[in-house]
Amino acid sequence: MAIISVRDLVVEFDGRRVLDGLNLEIEPGETMVLLGGSGTGKSTLLRQIIGLERPKSGSVSVKGVDIARCSPAELKQIRLSMGVAFQDGALFNSLTVKENVALALREHTALSPSIIELVVWMNLAVVGLADFENLLPQELSGGMKKRAAVARALALDPEILVFDEPSAGLDPIVAAELDELILLLKQAFQMTVIVVTHELPSAFRIADRIAMLYKGSFLAVGTKEEIKASQNPHIRQFLDRVPDKTASERAAEKYFEKYVQSQAPSPRQRKWWERAEAGFEKYVQSQEVKR
Repeated sequence: MAIISVRDLVVEFDGRRVLDGLNLEIEPGETMVLLGGSGTGKSTLLRQIIGLERPKSGSVSVKGVDIARCSPAELKQIRLSMGVAFQDGALFNSLTVKENVALALREHTALSPSIIELVVWMNLAVVGLADFENLLPQELSGGMKKRAAVARALALDPEILVFDEPSAGLDPIVAAELDELILLLKQAFQMTVIVVTHELPSAFRIADRIAMLYKGSFLAVGTKEEIKASQNPHIRQFLDRVPDKTASERAAEKYFEKYVQSQAPSPRQRKWWERAEAGFEKYVQSQEVKR
């Protein structure tokens, strides 16, 4: 039985459809990567899965509970079974690393201070920050902030671990280290892992399966090998890093044509415009060839 089930999910903001009838099953113990470009609906889907927003229609069930229609007490229990590492870390700047990780334990358990201290140390040790527990978030590097956020997400021993753009803003080496940490956590704790990203190397390193989003719909859901072999033109464009003809490119072309047509140029101006127009056409054609 799937630990997370998304059925016919529709989400709209101000009448604009952001997610359009999504269906997805995430199995216990697997790493599911939600892959896609900016603005495709990845983070919106993530917010639905963790119960931060309600859909227009459809459902999201976690551990058999429809989180859009359950009681507040049931929703709280579902949320306590999830650990979330937010994109920017979302650490409290006034608290040390140790205090950030301990916060959920103090708020949601009756553990003694000595046990909380031990659990905090263990989680910081897992992510390699045991020697930095007394630092404030602003004293950490970007990669260390991400790892501190992971330690906090692990604090309540969740069944489901969620990462929102874990590699964003990190250099390739630190991003690779974080990928290895995600793999370690999955293997060591047998957790279900959901990762939102648009980073291809990370996605293909950590995923068991990939769900490819485009304009609020799934283009494909499959293994890494299946996604790599896909001939869907939008998937190929994303994987091969082929740019769209940008809006600014189209606007500049239209403006240039309109401006030239509205002028009565001198011979010298006409010669300059002809050269500029030829250069612009050459650029546009070169982009078309790349595509």
